Amino acid sequence: MIQFFNTGLEVLAAGLLAAGIAQTLKVIFHYIKNKKINFKIFTTTGGMPSSHSAGVIALATSVGIICGVTSVEFAISLGFSLIIMQDAAGLRRAAGKTAATLNRVVQEFVEHHETKPYEVLKELLGHTPFEVFCGAALGFVVAFFVHSLINVEAFNAFLVLISSF
Repeated sequence: MIQFFNTGLEVLAAGLLAAGIAQTLKVIFHYIKNKKINFKIFTTTGGMPSSHSAGVIALATSVGIICGVTSVEFAISLGFSLIIMQDAAGLRRAAGKTAATLNRVVQEFVEHHETKPYEVLKELLGHTPFEVFCGAALGFVVAFFVHSLINVEAFNAFLVLISSF
């Protein structure tokens, strides 16, 4: 029998679900803003909310629920989460700003000189602190949803059923 709740499978499911919801929200927000659907957003970084933050905070929250917030496992997962979120709002955001500046410089150069076409650098790499916060809040909520709102007995019975095939 596969045990799902209070295991690493629950932690993994919460993290993946939170990141998936965040990526879906990015597509929805893009549609609301631009009145056109762009499914490529599912595979891009940057934007609102941060799927990296949602995923890692869902992981850390699930570990905290299962192992306790004073456990070594929770300390490790929270430390990992904070590093990922700082990287999203710090280093990757700065890299995106640098890419935007380089794209402008190259575009001005191309306008004044005959050159070969060039590859435009990706500018939306990181997140604003607000996008990171919203992703973290989403991850926190999803972790509690996965842990609390799903019927444990029914879900474990379903897993037993599909594992017997």
